[in-house]
Amino acid sequence: MIDISQLDFAKGDGLIPAIIQDAHNYQVLMLGYMNKEALSKTLEDERVTFYSRSKQRLWTKGERSQNYLDLVDIQQDCDNDTLLILATPQGPTCHTGHQSCFYQKDYKSRQYAGFLSELETLIQSRKAKMPEDSYTTMLFEDGIDQIAQKVGEEAVETIIEAKNDDPDEFKGEVSDLLYHLLVLLTEKEIPLKKIIERLEDRHQ
Repeated sequence: MIDISQLDFAKGDGLIPAIIQDAHNYQVLMLGYMNKEALSKTLEDERVTFYSRSKQRLWTKGERSQNYLDLVDIQQDCDNDTLLILATPQGPTCHTGHQSCFYQKDYKSRQYAGFLSELETLIQSRKAKMPEDSYTTMLFEDGIDQIAQKVGEEAVETIIEAKNDDPDEFKGEVSDLLYHLLVLLTEKEIPLKKIIERLEDRHQ
């Protein structure tokens, strides 16, 4: 994934900055610093670990909150003194409870698929935490048979609206279908990116 020996830790007195991006939508989540030990632990555990300049020790993001950053990919820049890390966040990254430490302006992905990834992440969070008074929670409580049935119902309603002349109603039914399909994928533990990869393979 990366050759630690190529990195220039000396330039930053033993530390190099690490920019963390959400692997789903490429939102910048935070900036931290790593020494060789922190990077080695990140690669070994596949969870992002930094060196805390204030505490003077290694700290794994989420070691208290459980909002870990699961490692997906990592690369260095052209000068070998900065890291760019793709990670899957297991909850809000910022200690304030925001998804990103850069929250002064709302982040909106310019890619349509990026929003689908955000929606998928929200649905996965619902399944993990099962909050009360959530329609998504109710679907997961009903089980896969009911979820699959709901997908079928939404597909039929989409077909019916496709034959009508109201584009807004049709867009609404397609939206409902996509949402319930994401719920079904989450229940089956199949990430959306695997479906995209299959489509890409077929395209080739």
